[in-house]
Amino acid sequence: MGGMEFNKIFAAVLVAGIVAMFSGFIAKQFTTPHHLAEDAYPIEGLESVAGGAKVEKLAEPILAMLASADVARGQKVAKACAACHSFDKGGANGVGPNLYNIVGDKKQGRAGYAYSGILDSQGGGLWTYEELNKFLWKPKKYAPGTKMNYVGIKKPEDRAAIILWLNTLGSNKPMPSASAIAAEAKELLPPVVDEALEDAAAAVKKDVKAAH
Repeated sequence: MGGMEFNKIFAAVLVAGIVAMFSGFIAKQFTTPHHLAEDAYPIEGLESVAGGAKVEKLAEPILAMLASADVARGQKVAKACAACHSFDKGGANGVGPNLYNIVGDKKQGRAGYAYSGILDSQGGGLWTYEELNKFLWKPKKYAPGTKMNYVGIKKPEDRAAIILWLNTLGSNKPMPSASAIAAEAKELLPPVVDEALEDAAAAVKKDVKAAH
């Protein structure tokens, strides 16, 4: 085997290893509970990551969950919203606006509803999958001053389910692309993910250098 062939094989194995490590790390973030010591003085909106650093707590990514989310579960979760919202085509606004065809529509676009006027200040003027996820996680955090007096939907699988169900109500937007899923993960996952990748890349470079 020539030196060039060996280098190609080594590079392929190296890349596969890094990809496998990254995939495993992401899966662990979603499936492994983390039991952290409680701070003496907890700070609202912050959470600890590896090394004890504090970062702002964000909504968990849900785009990767949409393809396998349960529409029936989403409809069931939405029952908690029915006191304030209607979901049928042409339905009347209530305490909150009608939500038919909401996915991909304007945030403040329902005729006849008196919006608070601040929804467009966060994430643009459309209810994309990403923006709905962040809003449904904690409405008051997403849009301080919003008239929606609702604590939010804690479980990411519930948010994915209700967003998928809403998409069946006249919206029918395509499922997110791989690049959109990666972009959402980069935005919402803790910085420790990037740090782990950087550390792994540095270790690989060190090993390769030592081998030569």
